[in-house]
Amino acid sequence: MTSSAQGLVGRGGDGSAAMFAYAAAKHGVVGLMRSAANAYAQHNIRVNTVHPTGVATPMIMNEFTASRIRENPNGSRLSANLLPVPYVESEDVTNAVMWLVSPKSRHVTGVALPVDAGHTVM
Repeated sequence: MTSSAQGLVGRGGDGSAAMFAYAAAKHGVVGLMRSAANAYAQHNIRVNTVHPTGVATPMIMNEFTASRIRENPNGSRLSANLLPVPYVESEDVTNAVMWLVSPKSRHVTGVALPVDAGHTVM
């Protein structure tokens, strides 16, 4: 399952109702994953979530998002990463998912895996 870094930290983004709803929905994905991991483990089915943030895709690499960050004095803090990279690449998220579905992670279930360049520990 794919959630978001907001599903782990719930900072509320810009304080808008939309961001509160987004964070709540992403936390809901974590709860769903944990419930499913418990329910399906007896059938040897693994269930995990991946939590990306700031992925360099058209969803965030556009003028609308850039203007919102410029207007919001907290914008850079909300999108900051611990590692010195401006964005996570889609390949990073893909690699995490490919590892989770591979035999190399055969004993991994019920895990919320951040792919966020350290964003959630800040």
